[in-house]
Amino acid sequence: MITAPAVTIGRIGHEREPIVVIDGFSSDPAGLVEAAASQAYAARGAHYPGVRAAHAGQYLSERMDLLMRLLSDVFGHSNGADLVECNFSIVTTPPEALTPLQRLPHFDAADPGRIAVLHYLCGPSAGGTAFYRHRTTGFETVSLSRMEDYAERLDADLARHGDPKAEYLRGDTALFEQTYRVGAAFNRLVIYRGWTLHSGTVPAGLALSGDPRAGRLTVNTFLQAR
Repeated sequence: MITAPAVTIGRIGHEREPIVVIDGFSSDPAGLVEAAASQAYAARGAHYPGVRAAHAGQYLSERMDLLMRLLSDVFGHSNGADLVECNFSIVTTPPEALTPLQRLPHFDAADPGRIAVLHYLCGPSAGGTAFYRHRTTGFETVSLSRMEDYAERLDADLARHGDPKAEYLRGDTALFEQTYRVGAAFNRLVIYRGWTLHSGTVPAGLALSGDPRAGRLTVNTFLQAR
């Protein structure tokens, strides 16, 4: 018997940004892992600390009614959304090889209509995803109107404090306060707006295998609200 997904809706930080966690999202997560294992991976972009392989994202159609209802009821996008990008992703970069950019929280786009959909195909030992407030500005999201101020004041922070240590971000720092964290769980899907400051949490000592069957495997999807 196929169990219905369990949906939890929450709010993050002072700005009360919505977040949705869906446990048991896919009826065939093992099949997704096997599909991931058949792909060819490569480094893509400056932000992600690992390798990726493009995925068509067609498996999301199984829960499309649920996703569209959440986009409307929780995020306020009643006209649906278009698929922007979907990738199998595996964290493989050793902590000492992280760029300064990869040691900081980031945002995906300064647009409230860009929706991040993160599907964990790994277990709790892989860490999770955390959300942050920039201490100097108080920003938890970065909109177009905030971008210049955020960039200038973050640069000033880094000039004063120096680059973060060469390690994955976990918890509070001198520059950022953690406001919320979602732990990884196999077949857990997390939805949030891409303008929210966030970072993957990777436990110290985690074996960063490039094997999709053993590594920190996720499906990372971006939707654009119509």
